[in-house]
Amino acid sequence: MMQTQILALYAIPLAAVLAVYLRLRRRRETHAAHVWREARDAGLTEPVSLHPVVDPTICMGSGACTRACPEGALGIVNGKAHLVNPTVCIGHGACAATCPVEAITLVFGTERRGVDIPYVKPNFETNVNGIFIAGELGGMGLIRKAAEQGRQAIETISRQRAPDGWLDVVIVGAGPAGISATLGAMEAGLRFMTIEQEESLGGTVYHYPRNKIVMTQPVHLPLAGKVKMGEISKEALLEFWSGIVGRHRVPIRYGERLEAIVSDGTGYRVRTTRGEHRTRNILLAIGRRGTPRQLGVPGEDLPKVVYRLVDPEQYRGRHVLVVGGGDSAIEAAVSLAAEPGTPVTLSYRGEAFGRVKVKNRDRLAEAQGAGRLEVLLSSAVRVIEPERVILDTAAGPAERPNDAVIVCAGGILPTPMLKEIGIRVETKHGTA
Repeated sequence: MMQTQILALYAIPLAAVLAVYLRLRRRRETHAAHVWREARDAGLTEPVSLHPVVDPTICMGSGACTRACPEGALGIVNGKAHLVNPTVCIGHGACAATCPVEAITLVFGTERRGVDIPYVKPNFETNVNGIFIAGELGGMGLIRKAAEQGRQAIETISRQRAPDGWLDVVIVGAGPAGISATLGAMEAGLRFMTIEQEESLGGTVYHYPRNKIVMTQPVHLPLAGKVKMGEISKEALLEFWSGIVGRHRVPIRYGERLEAIVSDGTGYRVRTTRGEHRTRNILLAIGRRGTPRQLGVPGEDLPKVVYRLVDPEQYRGRHVLVVGGGDSAIEAAVSLAAEPGTPVTLSYRGEAFGRVKVKNRDRLAEAQGAGRLEVLLSSAVRVIEPERVILDTAAGPAERPNDAVIVCAGGILPTPMLKEIGIRVETKHGTA
């Protein structure tokens, strides 16, 4: 009798704990399955770059990977880990590191959608002597690893100095990899130049939506030492980078875009929008967004035309045209329409929005239904003028008063430029 009572004393609490655990697990699995259905229905099943592939024959469904993923890209479905929200995956890699049975492999591309990745050696030099790649262009979007790659690339470059009158290295890009590389070049006493096509530093981070939370781990930066950040907002991260740049007087040439790289046998002539520079080495620390895709219409060179939305509030009370049909265009249009007294028109050349998240579709329909946002499908910009825009629509030409145009048409990847200078580019279809 006593033994039965003791058994019950322990068994009842354990059963209660098990019941709660199973209930919570079922709830999480139901949510993960719902997220996967939404992504599949919206056609958002292709990850952008580095992402996990789970071997279901090995996975034990512990959930360690889902807890480690900072973006919520992984979930447990039918007892196994699954990439339920592929487009938000940023290749963090924490999922693979925490899997207790090594069921996760990190790969680039899928069977349906290949991803172009330039070939780089362990020291981050490409197959072309003197040209290096670090960070997102090489497939590594994670801030800590990009910064580490920039630092290591400069360590290699510092061992091969240029002749008098030449630069040791031209660093292209001022994101995490570019800033780290620039600090390393300063620390090593190299003759260098860092150019950035944007008017501010940050690289891809600069294009993140306002208040986006970024996850990063401790990073070692030349001159600055080891820096711990953890979870941090976009604005705080940019402020952090700006503080380092200001404190160490880092020379960055903003608003200068790379146009061509020409080999002269012993080094390179780098042509930019501001001139030509001779250098022994080049470090490409640019993102995979590439150069913004332009519309190619009259008036696109007006100052009111931009290719990203940073702060909707600055457009309050103005007539704004947003061009594009992806999530970034819809998010920009909806955010602008939420500003009081801001008439917004969204123009898209397609007959319907395709690969768009369900939540963005719902937000767009709500704003459109409330009369805060005009949507023109099957339309294209014909001409941009100082105070108006003219669009071609299915019903004929349409004129709208206009104070600002935001083009969200994606970017042109620098793959042709890489191939032109001889860098080998490999198309990955689900391989490491």
